Amino acid sequence: MEDKVLIANRGEIAVRIMNACKDLGLDYVVIYTEADKDSEHVCQNITSGREQNAWRVTSYTEPNDIFSIADHTGCTAIHPGYGFFSEDFRFARRASTRDRALTFIGPSWKVIRDLGDKINTKRVANSLGIPTIPGTDSPIYNEMEAEEIAQHLLDDQVSQGTTSPSILIKAAAGGGGMGIEEVSEIEQFRRVYRQLQNYAKRQFGDGGVLIEQCLRDYNHLEVQLLCSRHDERMHFSSRNCTIQSTGRQKRVEAAPGFHRSCFDYDFDEATLLAQIEDYSLKLADHVGYDNVGTWEWIISRSGKPYLLEVNTRIQVENDISARISYIGGSQPNLIREQIRLALGDGIGYSQEDISFKGAAIELRIVAEDTRRGFAPWIGTISKFKIPEYEWSAVYTHVPFDRPYTIPSDYDPNLALALVWGDSVDEAKSRAAKLLKETVIRGKDSSGGKIITNLAYLQENLKRLLTF
Repeated sequence: MEDKVLIANRGEIAVRIMNACKDLGLDYVVIYTEADKDSEHVCQNITSGREQNAWRVTSYTEPNDIFSIADHTGCTAIHPGYGFFSEDFRFARRASTRDRALTFIGPSWKVIRDLGDKINTKRVANSLGIPTIPGTDSPIYNEMEAEEIAQHLLDDQVSQGTTSPSILIKAAAGGGGMGIEEVSEIEQFRRVYRQLQNYAKRQFGDGGVLIEQCLRDYNHLEVQLLCSRHDERMHFSSRNCTIQSTGRQKRVEAAPGFHRSCFDYDFDEATLLAQIEDYSLKLADHVGYDNVGTWEWIISRSGKPYLLEVNTRIQVENDISARISYIGGSQPNLIREQIRLALGDGIGYSQEDISFKGAAIELRIVAEDTRRGFAPWIGTISKFKIPEYEWSAVYTHVPFDRPYTIPSDYDPNLALALVWGDSVDEAKSRAAKLLKETVIRGKDSSGGKIITNLAYLQENLKRLLTF
């Protein structure tokens, strides 16, 4: 039986998965909510009749609806995209173990479970000699023990010449930035610890805390891995995701992760990038990683790497890694590779077959007011035009040929624009040109003009790959 993929996501990633399925000759089904009925991932498909392949759901997070549509339409696999169910091991387990099993396009549910637990990831990494942020790798419940660890971390920073040393106290069961407090003086520790422990008990039902050194002057790098169920694992270099909104959402990303043309680093960037690639593969080998994944790293100004976490899914910015990678002279499509490998194929090439050259930049175009804390803008777009070049690609669910009302239900992401060139300077120049030529017009319900982050993206190009 030929495979048929249910795409359990929305927006530009749904469109990209659709196109990857078409490249592979696979049939597919999409889902959408009422708020998304005008999205391109819906309008490019059929919403009624015998050939229907777009089905409305009440929510992208209602698993029973999703599995019901998969069964009704005869799907054999499910692609979660990113967000929603992409890193939910329970959903992946249910998909693969139900009576009518579906291939979950992502790592095995056991890998998602084990690496989705940041504490467990840190513990395993430490056991392998992979550096992580200094601090605990298991929850602490005892106040005196916690204070002793805090004092040790503060003393270490002082001995290393750190100005304004501090630590973070984190709710072990927290996530998404919830339950984190910073302490710079040991005299403050017990009071803050007790407050956070009480908060964690109320909010998460678990009073355990983690204590880590607070890192300030750093870059945020990622290593893109591609792995198969045939024990094959390789990397597609690194990328830099340091330029982020106040809510820690990435806005400008570039590959490779560092380049000396942008900054005079205090370390050899080629050696460091090779080191985090090797560390990432070491952990992947240890856990038997078997699909695409991203290893996130914090790099200090002095060049010390610390593993932050593992994202067991395809990421928004996967394509900038692909755009500096060449296999037989062609840039790979990592979403296409992800689907192919999940359905049982082997990779079919080795690390030595991948060459890296040039640079790539991704610009996340969002309807938001960057001067007001990246506040979202909601309204109707009347004109949406992004230029096309042989050195660029645009991924969007916003139509180019008709008005589009931004749904208030979701983040107002409009498009991902990618550019690449033979050097970082050329890629930056092309990114600036594309932004200058992009036209987005619209009004909100009060008649106010659309607000986007185009100027912010333009201004931040000069910060790429710098400290």
